Amino acid sequence: MKRTWWKEAVVYQVYWRSFFDSNGDGYGDLEGLIQKLDYIHDLGVDVIWLNPCYESPDKDNGYDISDYYRIMDKAGDMETFDRLLHEVHQRGMKLIMDLVVNHTSDQHPWFIESRSSKDNPKRDWYIWRDKPNNWRSYFTPSAWEYDEKTGQYYFHSFAVEQPDLNWENKEVREEIYKMMRFWLDKGIDGFRLDAIALLAKPEGFPDAENPYDIRYLTNNPGVHDYLQEMHEKVLKHYDIFTVGEVAFVSPEEGLKYVGEDRNELHTLFHFEVCDEMPTWDPIRFKQIQKRWYEGLWGKGWNSQFLNNHDHTRQVTRYGNDKQFRVESAKLLATLVHTLPGTPYIYQGEEIGMTGVKFDSIDDYNDIAMKNKYAEEVAKGRDPKEVLESLQLLSRDNSRTPMQWDDSEHAGFTTGTPWLKVNPNYKEINVKQALADPNSVYYYYKKLIQLRKQNPVMVYGTFRDLSENEPYIYAYTRELDGVRWLIVLNHCDSDNVYTLPEEISSASRRLLLGNYTDVKEEGTTLHMRPHEARIYALQ
Repeated sequence: MKRTWWKEAVVYQVYWRSFFDSNGDGYGDLEGLIQKLDYIHDLGVDVIWLNPCYESPDKDNGYDISDYYRIMDKAGDMETFDRLLHEVHQRGMKLIMDLVVNHTSDQHPWFIESRSSKDNPKRDWYIWRDKPNNWRSYFTPSAWEYDEKTGQYYFHSFAVEQPDLNWENKEVREEIYKMMRFWLDKGIDGFRLDAIALLAKPEGFPDAENPYDIRYLTNNPGVHDYLQEMHEKVLKHYDIFTVGEVAFVSPEEGLKYVGEDRNELHTLFHFEVCDEMPTWDPIRFKQIQKRWYEGLWGKGWNSQFLNNHDHTRQVTRYGNDKQFRVESAKLLATLVHTLPGTPYIYQGEEIGMTGVKFDSIDDYNDIAMKNKYAEEVAKGRDPKEVLESLQLLSRDNSRTPMQWDDSEHAGFTTGTPWLKVNPNYKEINVKQALADPNSVYYYYKKLIQLRKQNPVMVYGTFRDLSENEPYIYAYTRELDGVRWLIVLNHCDSDNVYTLPEEISSASRRLLLGNYTDVKEEGTTLHMRPHEARIYALQ
C-alpha cells in the first residue's frame, strides 16, 4: 500500500461562522480562527478543513457562492485569508477548502446573465427546460423553479437560490478549473468537494418512479469523466489532499471515486452511517465498516466521521450525552480514530459538545429544516409534532457556537450570536476541558499522538472479532508483526467480553483506556458503561 502524508493526517473541521467571533458582529470569522489556531495546533491535528467563506448571499450558510474569487464580508477579506493560510503553514499544519461546484448562488453573475434571455451566451451554463419533471430537490418539493422573464424552469438540486451548473458545457468546466488553480496557486493544500456525485445529470431528465427517493440526483453516467478531467487538468499538478462528499454510494461505486488507479479523488465521505442510520445500530454499523474495508482496502482510502456541520453531534446521536457523556465521547473518539481510514474531528467534538433542542422553529436557521417544517405544517400536521420529528437530525444541532468558556455566549462573541448557544455551555467548554487532565480534550490528544507514533493505526489490516455481539465491538489492527486489540462497550450497562482463543494466549499491554482504573484481567474482560480500551498484543 502506498504511504502518503494525507493517509496519516487527522483532519479538524472548522465551521468558521460558529468558531470564534473576533469583532462582535455575532458571526465567527477568519480573524477569530487565526486567534484560535494555537488551540487547534495543540490538539495535534494536521489538516484544517474550512467550510465555504467565499462571497455569498448566505442563503445556505455559504454553500450558495456568488463570487469564487472573493471572501464574504462576514468572514473577512482576502488579506485575512492570506494571513490565515500563512499562520496555518507556520504551525506545520495544512488547510483545505470547500469546493462547491455543483451549483452557484442565483446572485452569481453567470446566473444573472444566464437568466437574462434565452439567447444569452451563458444560457447553457445552467440547466433550463420548458417543462419540469417530478423530481424533488434536497431542500424543496420540486427541483425546478419557474422563471417568469424567460418562461422556462431552471434546475436546482438544493435551494431555489442554488441553481445547478451545466457540467456538460465545456466552458463551465474550464472556468471551474481556472478557479481551482487560483486557490491552489495561493498555496491551499486541497479541497473537500461538496456534493460532487451530483455533477452529471441523467440523460433526458425522465420522471422518477418514486420522487421521494432522490438517489436519481447522484452517481450518474459521466460523473467519473468529469472527475478524471479535473484530475488531469488541475489536481495532479499539486501535492494536495482531496475528499469528495459522495451520497448514496456503495463500496463498489465508491471505489470508482477513490481507486488509486483511477486518477480521480484521494478519499471520500460516504453516508451509510450519518444519512442512513438515524440512531445507533451496532450490528448495522459493523456490517458497514466491514463492507467498506473489504471494498477499499489496498485499492482506495476511506474517511471516518460520525458528525459534521450537516449531522447531529455524535455524542447526542450515537452515544449518551447525559450520564455517560464524557465516557461516551471518548468511546466514539476511539472508534473513529482506530477504524481504517482518515479520522475527522468536527469542532467542539473534542470537548464533548452536545446537540440542542430549541423550543421554537424560529430559533433554528437550517434552511433544509425550515423548508421541511413549512411543507409538513402546510399539510395540516401539528406544528409541535413536526418540530419534534425534525429536531434530532436538524443541521443546527452541530452548528451552535463553539463553547470556549462559561462567560456570556460561551465566550464565542461579545455581540448577539447568529445562532443561540447551547444552554449547557457553563458545564461544557474549552476552559473547563483544559483544566481537567481527564477531559475529553486530553483523551483526543492522546489518541492523535498514538496515531502519529504507530503506523499500525493507519496502515494496519482490520479484523472484526465481534460481528454478532450487540454491545461489544472488538477488532484488531495488524501491521509488520505489530498487533493491536480495540474493545468497546457501546452501552449504558456493564458487559463481559470473552477473548477469542487466538487472542487470549497473547500477553497484552493497555495503551489507552477511557477509565483510569483498568485492572488487568484474564481471558474475560469486564467492561463498564461506554468503556473503551486499546491494547498492544505480544
